[in-house]
Amino acid sequence: MTAHLPAEPPLLIENVRVFDGIDDRVGEPRSVYVAGGRIAAEGEPPAPDAVRLDGGGRVLMPGLTDAHVHLFAVGVTMPEALMAPTGVLYYKALAEAHRMLMRGFTTVRDMGGDTAALRQVIDGGLFPGPRIYPSQAAISQTSGHGDFSEVFQPATAFGGKPSRAEDISFMRVADGPDRVLTSVREQLKRGATQIKLMAGGGVTSAYDPLDTLQFTEEELRVAVQAASDWGTYVSVHVFTPEGIRRAVAAGVRSIEHGQLADEATIALLAEKGVWLSTQPFLEGDHTFASADSREKNRRVCEGVRQTLEWARAHGVRIAFGTDMLLDPSQSHKQNEMLTRLSTQFGFTPVEALRIATSNNAELFRLAGERDPYRQAELGVIRPGAWADLLVVDGDPTQDLSLLANPEASLALIVKGGRVYKNLLG
Repeated sequence: MTAHLPAEPPLLIENVRVFDGIDDRVGEPRSVYVAGGRIAAEGEPPAPDAVRLDGGGRVLMPGLTDAHVHLFAVGVTMPEALMAPTGVLYYKALAEAHRMLMRGFTTVRDMGGDTAALRQVIDGGLFPGPRIYPSQAAISQTSGHGDFSEVFQPATAFGGKPSRAEDISFMRVADGPDRVLTSVREQLKRGATQIKLMAGGGVTSAYDPLDTLQFTEEELRVAVQAASDWGTYVSVHVFTPEGIRRAVAAGVRSIEHGQLADEATIALLAEKGVWLSTQPFLEGDHTFASADSREKNRRVCEGVRQTLEWARAHGVRIAFGTDMLLDPSQSHKQNEMLTRLSTQFGFTPVEALRIATSNNAELFRLAGERDPYRQAELGVIRPGAWADLLVVDGDPTQDLSLLANPEASLALIVKGGRVYKNLLG
C-alpha cells in the first residue's frame, strides 16, 4: 500500500503567464494557488500560511511527461545489467528517477522494469522522483525482442533457465496463450498499471530481425482480454506495418515505436483510435557493438520523420517518449529529444508541449481503475488538477529549445504541491 505524503503548506505563485497544456498561447499574468496538492479554484482566497512566490512574469506550465522510459535500464550499462548485484540496479533507478524529476518530468510511463515498488516509495515521499505508471516485466515470445537467453540454452518452456533479464523482472518470456495469460496476470499482481508485449523485432535483441512478427493474434488477444478484465490496456513494441496491423486487430491500444509503418497503417491507427507512442530518435542516440544492431538502428531512425508526418496528417493520437537505456551518458537527452519535435520534426512548440503534457496524460488515463493518480487530472493547469508544474525562464511556447537545458531554464519545479526546485526566492 502506498504511503501518503505529509501535508505541504499552500503555495501561491504570483505574476505568471500560464500555458495550461491545451490552449495555443499563454495568458496574461495572474496567480496560481495550490492547496492540498492540487490547483485551487480561481478566486479561492489563499490561506494565511500560504507560501508566496513571485514568478516575475515567467511562464508557468504543467510538468513534462514521458510515455516510454526504462528507469531500471537507463542508468546502467549493459555489463552492469548483466553482472552487477541486483541492488545496484534498484539504487541507480532511484537516482535516475530523481534526475528525471529535476529535468522537469513529473510523470513517466515505465515500459519494462520492476518499478512498482519504486513508485510506492516515491509516492510516499521517501525519495524525490516522478509519478510512475509501471508496466513491470515486458512480455516476449521465445526468440523475441525480450529473449536475452543464450542461443544454446533451451527455451524456458522446455525447462531452460530464465535469463538475467527475467530474473530481475525486466522481461518475461512466454509462449502460447496459456503462458501469455499467466504472464499478464503476473505483472498485474506485481503492480502493473498497463501491460507491455513485444510484438515485433527489435534493435538491441540478438535473434529477431525487424521484420519478424511476434506473438500470434490469439496470444495478443489473450493478453488484451486479461488486461481488460483488470480495467486496463496493452501496449506493444513493434515497428512494421504487418506487426502493427496484427496488434490493432487484437485490440491493442498503444503502439510503441512504429517508425517503419506505411501510410495506410498509420491511417488505420487514426481510424481505430489507437495511440502512436513514438520517439524522435536520431542515429547517434544509441551506440551498439553489433553491426546488425547498428543497421537496424539506422533503419528505425530513418523512419522517424515520415512516420511523424503521416501521423500528423491523419490525426493520429501521438504520445511522446524517449526509450533511452543501457547508456547512462545519454540519459540527459530526455529534454533534447522533446525539443526535437519542434526543431527537427515539424511540430510547433505549442504542439510539442501539448503532446508532452495533456496528450500523454490522456494515454496514461487508459489505465482506468489501475491508474494510481486517477483522483485528479494530469498534464493540465486548471482547478482540481494535480499541482505538477514548472516555471520557465523564457517562453517555451515560442522557443521550445529552452527546455533542452532544464538546469538553466527551470526556475521552479513542483509535484503534487511540493516544491523540489525553487530559484524564485
